[in-house]
Amino acid sequence: MILQYWLQEFEHESENTRKLLQSIPQKDLGYRPSDISWTMGELAQHIATIYYWYVGALTQDVYDIASDHLERGSPNDIQATLALFEDNVQKAREALSTLTEEQLSQEWTMTAGDRVVLGPMPRGIVDRGFLFNHVYHHRGEMIVYLRATGNKVPGLYGPTYEDGTA
Repeated sequence: MILQYWLQEFEHESENTRKLLQSIPQKDLGYRPSDISWTMGELAQHIATIYYWYVGALTQDVYDIASDHLERGSPNDIQATLALFEDNVQKAREALSTLTEEQLSQEWTMTAGDRVVLGPMPRGIVDRGFLFNHVYHHRGEMIVYLRATGNKVPGLYGPTYEDGTA
Protein backbone atom coordinates (compact mmCIF):
# COMPACT_ATOMS: atom_id res chain seq x y z
CA MET A 1 0.00 0.00 0.00
CA ILE A 2 2.80 2.43 0.84
CA LEU A 3 4.27 2.00 -2.63
CA GLN A 4 1.04 3.22 -4.24
CA TYR A 5 1.29 6.37 -2.16
CA TRP A 6 4.98 6.79 -2.98
CA LEU A 7 4.26 6.50 -6.70
CA GLN A 8 1.61 9.21 -6.42
CA GLU A 9 3.93 11.40 -4.36
CA PHE A 10 6.74 10.82 -6.84
CA GLU A 11 4.60 11.97 -9.76
CA HIS A 12 3.26 15.02 -7.91
CA GLU A 13 6.66 16.08 -6.58
CA SER A 14 8.44 15.45 -9.88
CA GLU A 15 6.03 17.93 -11.43
CA ASN A 16 6.88 20.43 -8.68
CA THR A 17 10.59 19.90 -9.28
CA ARG A 18 10.02 20.40 -13.01
CA LYS A 19 8.25 23.72 -12.36
CA LEU A 20 11.09 24.86 -10.13
CA LEU A 21 13.85 23.91 -12.58
CA GLN A 22 11.95 25.50 -15.46
CA SER A 23 11.84 28.77 -13.52
CA ILE A 24 15.64 29.08 -13.39
CA PRO A 25 16.89 31.72 -15.84
CA GLN A 26 20.01 30.97 -17.85
CA LYS A 27 21.45 34.36 -16.87
CA ASP A 28 21.59 33.44 -13.16
CA LEU A 29 23.20 29.99 -13.36
CA GLY A 30 26.51 31.41 -12.11
CA TYR A 31 24.98 32.93 -8.96
CA ARG A 32 26.67 31.63 -5.80
CA PRO A 33 25.43 32.89 -2.40
CA SER A 34 28.74 32.18 -0.66
CA ASP A 35 32.21 30.85 -1.36
CA ILE A 36 31.27 27.41 -0.05
CA SER A 37 27.95 27.17 -1.90
CA TRP A 38 27.20 25.64 -5.26
CA THR A 39 26.30 27.91 -8.12
CA MET A 40 22.64 27.97 -9.09
CA GLY A 41 23.54 25.83 -12.10
CA GLU A 42 25.40 23.28 -9.99
CA LEU A 43 22.51 23.07 -7.52
CA ALA A 44 20.01 22.60 -10.36
CA GLN A 45 22.16 19.86 -11.85
CA HIS A 46 22.44 18.14 -8.46
CA ILE A 47 18.66 18.16 -8.08
CA ALA A 48 18.32 16.57 -11.52
CA THR A 49 21.01 14.01 -10.65
CA ILE A 50 19.28 12.80 -7.47
CA TYR A 51 16.56 11.27 -9.66
CA TYR A 52 19.25 9.13 -11.29
CA TRP A 53 20.19 7.70 -7.90
CA TYR A 54 16.74 6.13 -7.60
CA VAL A 55 17.92 3.44 -10.01
CA GLY A 56 20.88 2.39 -7.87
CA ALA A 57 18.98 2.73 -4.62
CA LEU A 58 15.96 0.75 -5.80
CA THR A 59 17.55 -1.94 -7.95
CA GLN A 60 20.88 -2.73 -6.24
CA ASP A 61 21.61 -3.93 -2.70
CA VAL A 62 24.99 -2.19 -2.77
CA TYR A 63 25.19 0.91 -4.92
CA ASP A 64 28.75 2.02 -5.73
CA ILE A 65 28.33 5.64 -6.68
CA ALA A 66 32.00 5.88 -7.69
CA SER A 67 31.57 3.34 -10.47
CA ASP A 68 28.31 4.81 -11.72
CA HIS A 69 29.17 7.45 -14.29
CA LEU A 70 26.38 9.73 -15.39
CA GLU A 71 26.89 12.16 -18.26
CA ARG A 72 25.48 15.39 -16.86
CA GLY A 73 26.34 18.06 -19.38
CA SER A 74 27.30 21.56 -18.32
CA PRO A 75 25.81 23.09 -15.17
CA ASN A 76 25.95 26.37 -17.10
CA ASP A 77 23.28 25.20 -19.56
CA ILE A 78 19.78 25.08 -18.07
CA GLN A 79 18.43 23.24 -21.12
CA ALA A 80 21.00 20.46 -20.58
CA THR A 81 19.95 20.25 -16.91
CA LEU A 82 16.27 20.09 -17.85
CA ALA A 83 17.00 17.28 -20.32
CA LEU A 84 19.02 15.46 -17.63
CA PHE A 85 16.11 15.86 -15.22
CA GLU A 86 13.54 14.48 -17.68
CA ASP A 87 15.72 11.49 -18.55
CA ASN A 88 16.43 10.73 -14.89
CA VAL A 89 12.79 11.09 -13.82
CA GLN A 90 11.83 8.48 -16.40
CA LYS A 91 14.53 6.10 -15.13
CA ALA A 92 13.47 6.74 -11.53
CA ARG A 93 9.81 6.15 -12.37
CA GLU A 94 10.67 2.81 -13.97
CA ALA A 95 12.83 1.73 -11.01
CA LEU A 96 10.20 2.81 -8.48
CA SER A 97 7.48 0.90 -10.31
CA THR A 98 9.45 -2.36 -9.95
CA LEU A 99 9.86 -2.05 -6.17
CA THR A 100 7.93 -4.42 -3.92
CA GLU A 101 6.79 -3.95 -0.31
CA GLU A 102 9.15 -6.76 0.74
CA GLN A 103 12.14 -4.93 -0.71
CA LEU A 104 11.51 -1.96 1.58
CA SER A 105 12.85 -3.90 4.56
CA GLN A 106 15.93 -5.27 2.77
CA GLU A 107 19.32 -3.86 3.73
CA TRP A 108 20.86 -1.36 1.33
CA THR A 109 24.29 0.29 1.30
CA MET A 110 25.90 3.07 -0.73
CA THR A 111 29.63 2.92 -1.27
CA ALA A 112 32.20 5.06 -3.02
CA GLY A 113 34.70 2.43 -4.00
CA ASP A 114 35.78 0.68 -0.78
CA ARG A 115 34.29 3.35 1.51
CA VAL A 116 30.76 2.99 2.91
CA VAL A 117 28.95 6.30 2.41
CA LEU A 118 25.47 5.42 3.62
CA GLY A 119 24.02 2.40 5.34
CA PRO A 120 23.56 -0.38 5.72
CA MET A 121 19.93 0.45 6.38
CA PRO A 122 16.51 -0.69 5.22
CA ARG A 123 15.79 0.34 1.64
CA GLY A 124 12.52 1.99 2.70
CA ILE A 125 14.45 4.40 4.94
CA VAL A 126 16.84 5.14 2.09
CA ASP A 127 14.00 5.78 -0.32
CA ARG A 128 12.23 8.23 1.96
CA GLY A 129 15.29 10.01 3.38
CA PHE A 130 18.02 9.86 0.77
CA LEU A 131 15.82 10.13 -2.30
CA PHE A 132 12.51 11.88 -1.63
CA ASN A 133 13.58 14.18 1.21
CA HIS A 134 16.94 14.93 -0.38
CA VAL A 135 15.20 16.45 -3.40
CA TYR A 136 12.88 18.50 -1.18
CA HIS A 137 15.82 19.85 0.81
CA HIS A 138 17.64 21.07 -2.29
CA ARG A 139 14.45 22.51 -3.78
CA GLY A 140 14.20 24.69 -0.68
CA GLU A 141 17.74 25.91 -1.29
CA MET A 142 16.86 26.67 -4.91
CA ILE A 143 13.91 28.78 -3.80
CA VAL A 144 16.31 30.88 -1.71
CA TYR A 145 18.64 31.25 -4.72
CA LEU A 146 15.75 32.34 -6.94
CA ARG A 147 14.54 34.93 -4.47
CA ALA A 148 18.07 36.22 -3.84
CA THR A 149 18.44 36.89 -7.57
CA GLY A 150 15.06 38.60 -7.86
CA ASN A 151 13.36 35.77 -9.71
CA LYS A 152 9.78 34.59 -9.29
CA VAL A 153 9.31 31.39 -7.34
CA PRO A 154 6.68 29.07 -8.81
CA GLY A 155 3.88 27.91 -6.56
CA LEU A 156 4.58 24.33 -5.58
CA TYR A 157 1.85 23.97 -2.96
CA GLY A 158 -0.29 26.96 -3.78
CA PRO A 159 0.32 30.66 -4.34
CA THR A 160 3.67 32.17 -3.41
CA TYR A 161 4.69 35.50 -1.94
CA GLU A 162 5.36 36.77 -5.45
CA ASP A 163 1.76 36.02 -6.41
CA GLY A 164 0.65 38.50 -3.75
CA THR A 165 -1.77 36.05 -2.18
CA ALA A 166 0.41 34.01 0.16
